[in-house]
Amino acid sequence: MAGSKSVVLAALVANGAIAVLKFVAFLLTGSPSMLSETYHSISDTGNQVFLLIGIRYSGKSPSSEHPFGYGKAQFFYSFLVSVLLFGIAGWESLKHGVEAIRHGHSATPGTVTFAGVTVDAVYVSVVVLLGAIAFESYAFVKANAELQQQIEEYGWSGLVEAFRSTSDVTTLTAFTEDAIALGGAVIALVGIGLSRVTGNPLYDAVSAALIGLLLMCFALALAWENKRLLLGESAPKGLEADFRALIREHPGVDHVDNFRTMFVGPSAILVAADVSFETGLETGAIDEDIDLIEGKLRDRDDRVRFAYIEPEL
Repeated sequence: MAGSKSVVLAALVANGAIAVLKFVAFLLTGSPSMLSETYHSISDTGNQVFLLIGIRYSGKSPSSEHPFGYGKAQFFYSFLVSVLLFGIAGWESLKHGVEAIRHGHSATPGTVTFAGVTVDAVYVSVVVLLGAIAFESYAFVKANAELQQQIEEYGWSGLVEAFRSTSDVTTLTAFTEDAIALGGAVIALVGIGLSRVTGNPLYDAVSAALIGLLLMCFALALAWENKRLLLGESAPKGLEADFRALIREHPGVDHVDNFRTMFVGPSAILVAADVSFETGLETGAIDEDIDLIEGKLRDRDDRVRFAYIEPEL
């Protein structure tokens, strides 16, 4: 999870600075899409804070109340991100954009003087958005590198399978959030540019609404991905098949009666199996075989933290 934490920290620093700059640009221009982007960056910053809390909390050692550890804390805090932060930010952005479309907005860009040079305040928004795109690109590249590393490590076919199979919701959230942030900044830049060129503020207002829709769609997608893990999703089918084969092919095993797996954290899989051993094996030999089987499971995937093999004689 060290990679996930560095991804989150990079995004936290970038989004915090960008949120302040976007708000200043909104105050200078009154642009609806800049206000939506401010909501967006504030929610992104809060997002990273929640993810860091989840990472810290999930690192606690197992206890009597939580014998399988606290790994699911990351699933919970990622779910909070989707519901409390992105949902609210998306709704506020959409509402503000729709209001500006229906009634117009009183944006008065005016001019701003820097070091004796007077410039159109609209260009402040443009510079801030270009800077945001640069910072978000850096954060996106970092998150993408972490996700690509996991794709290579676990043999996934690409991003689609990674989204369906990964249990590392922290990296998944950061990757998607950075992609949405880039998309939102580009939409705002296009809307502000079209409004400046045509003199029609409608483009700016529509951009604000589109950013809100983008955030709300992401909130739903992220909530759905976390739901499967909060409810106790099993390991991917291919990995489960490998686990079964390792147990079944171990010398002395007759057949596997019951087999179950579950993610109990981003990098923690629980494996439980009822195994019928060949008749005539002594208890000591069975105990030794069970230890060997559990070792094989961990060698196959280092995310196997808990393995319970129940002998059926």
